[in-house]
Amino acid sequence: MASESKVVEHPKKAFGWAARDTTGVLSPFNFSRRETGEKDVAFKVLYCGICHTDLHMIHNEWGNSIYPLVPGHELVGVVTEVGGKVEKFKVGDKVGVGYMVDSCRSCENCDENLENYCPQHTVTCGAKYRDGTITYGGYSDSMVADEHFVILIPDNLPLDVAGPLLCAGVTVYSPLRHFGLDKPGMNIGVVGLGGLGHMAVKFAKAFGANVTVISTSPSKEKEAIEHLGADSFLISRDPDQMQAATGTLNGIIDTVSASHPISQLIGLLKTNGKLVMVGGVAKPLELPAFSLLGGRKLVAGSLIGGIKETQEMIDFAAEHNVKPEIEIVPIDYVNTAMERLAKADVKYRFVIDIGNSLKEST
Repeated sequence: MASESKVVEHPKKAFGWAARDTTGVLSPFNFSRRETGEKDVAFKVLYCGICHTDLHMIHNEWGNSIYPLVPGHELVGVVTEVGGKVEKFKVGDKVGVGYMVDSCRSCENCDENLENYCPQHTVTCGAKYRDGTITYGGYSDSMVADEHFVILIPDNLPLDVAGPLLCAGVTVYSPLRHFGLDKPGMNIGVVGLGGLGHMAVKFAKAFGANVTVISTSPSKEKEAIEHLGADSFLISRDPDQMQAATGTLNGIIDTVSASHPISQLIGLLKTNGKLVMVGGVAKPLELPAFSLLGGRKLVAGSLIGGIKETQEMIDFAAEHNVKPEIEIVPIDYVNTAMERLAKADVKYRFVIDIGNSLKEST
């Protein structure tokens, strides 16, 4: 059993932007982080992605947020201090932290590098460590985390694009790998073309797959094919197009978080095809049994990825030049960015320039 991180009272001054209540309005906030424990890595945050989960969290839409809430779980920067027993990192390294900062370290999932499925995993913002202290995320100037949950960013991967990979990237990379949808020549469908969907297209193409984007919006076809490199485009509301594509896909990554029918998607799968849900649909989905029986098809779900797999994903992205499409914004634009995100008005990920704008706003 691995030893727990040393979590003590929070004496280290920090600052960022926080939501104080369910209105979700973010404003400057002074707080403290814990001292750098013997297995901890401290780093200066330079960039932090804005994930749709942040939007849910600041409004407490899932009922588990803790205020004041400093959002952000796609944070990257440069190491400023390491604990005496840290083995993997040194001062000056480029690093990042994703969705988790702790887990029990002793359950079966943790033993198999699946900390994301640990029943006691601790999320990076708006939650509590095991000692009861609050976790604060990456809309801030600094971070302290146990080295186990810190990701090393390759030198050839720019930090501004590295942040979103720690959530959006691994969320689609993990199911492609786990469900065997990473083989060259496979036919892979991607439902939705937002922050997750565009990363699914890019990783699937990097694996050598033939990629079909499936969307309700005809206006996205040019973007999907000419800019993101998809091979084909299906309008899910067009019955003729959907019928013509029946039984053509080895797998589908469904990134849509709004309620939507999936029986027609299952119909696109070949025998033994897999439909993997990565979008957090709040309402129950209708799943007709016969759509699965006729072809031994599988509907599954996947949540981010473990720490080992996240490091693997970052290394793969650096090697194959897989980068998210981002819009860099200053910290004082964050409330406007949240409003735009709620309207899906971003291609495809906001990234806050923490290093160059946070000081000026506080």
